[in-house]
Amino acid sequence: MTRVVTLTFNPAIDQTVTLPHLVPGEVHRATSVLQNAGGKGVNVASCLADWGIEVSAYGLLGADNAAPFEALFANKAIADRFERRPGATRINLKLVDQAGTTDINMDGAPVDLEQIEAVIAAVMAEAGQDVLVVLAGSVPPGCPPDVYARIIARLHGSGATTILDTSGEPLRAALDADVLPDVVKPNAHELSEWLGQPVSTSAEVRQAAAQLHQRGVKLVAISLGEDGAFFLSDEGALTAKLAANEIASTVGAGDAMVAGIAAALVEGGDLERVARLSTAFAVGKLGLAGPNLPNKHAIEALAAKAAIDTNFAGEGQ
Repeated sequence: MTRVVTLTFNPAIDQTVTLPHLVPGEVHRATSVLQNAGGKGVNVASCLADWGIEVSAYGLLGADNAAPFEALFANKAIADRFERRPGATRINLKLVDQAGTTDINMDGAPVDLEQIEAVIAAVMAEAGQDVLVVLAGSVPPGCPPDVYARIIARLHGSGATTILDTSGEPLRAALDADVLPDVVKPNAHELSEWLGQPVSTSAEVRQAAAQLHQRGVKLVAISLGEDGAFFLSDEGALTAKLAANEIASTVGAGDAMVAGIAAALVEGGDLERVARLSTAFAVGKLGLAGPNLPNKHAIEALAAKAAIDTNFAGEGQ
């Protein structure tokens, strides 16, 4: 694979407001406010561009406030393939205080099937055996919940490799489909919702991953928060964990992990390389505001420090 395509049907401008302490019902004075062009696929594209990978970003973008996205794409040499639609892109609010980040995400403006089909047709025109397609994020009102499942089936016929990172009904439809994505990156809660049963212990995580792998997902990566991430493929299974020394913002860390998976696949890395690089991307991004990575030397140093464990899901866990 030499090229990466990202698809974001529901991008967002992420407005991060930092507060000394969030108290519901009280008046607050922000210590800082930062706006970033975002949405899961946009964040993935941004991190991949920092890594030096050629990436094209597809999706639907509101024409009224497209400027932050256009500036990001121009600054990072990301090929802007977004279809413009009337109206504005949604604005998501991230409230950051000493306890962590409180997310307030909007649904996004309604879209119609003609707009969706135009985006799908554009992605299919670029798809091929040398292309990795990242399908990421929620879908806006008016978008069929099985849209990712249908796109994955079409991309399978083109020979493209697919990575899926979504949740809720779009994830359920994609995982229940006849043709599954090549790579998925859910968290334990998302897997619990899909299976209809708890996925909390290491044994349950491994069992859920094995179930997906047996059904056709080539690489399953399950993010486990502070416990790192679990990875399973034909090569075996392992966990990767790395503590963050500094956290500037947690916004987009999961997207950075997806970017790290994509970057490792592009270079033909084995399972351990996928685990190390994706973990390093996620932790490296934590030290920076917005969907950005530190330089390659810093990322490689983090990758080398990641703790790899092949004994996940031991007896009684």
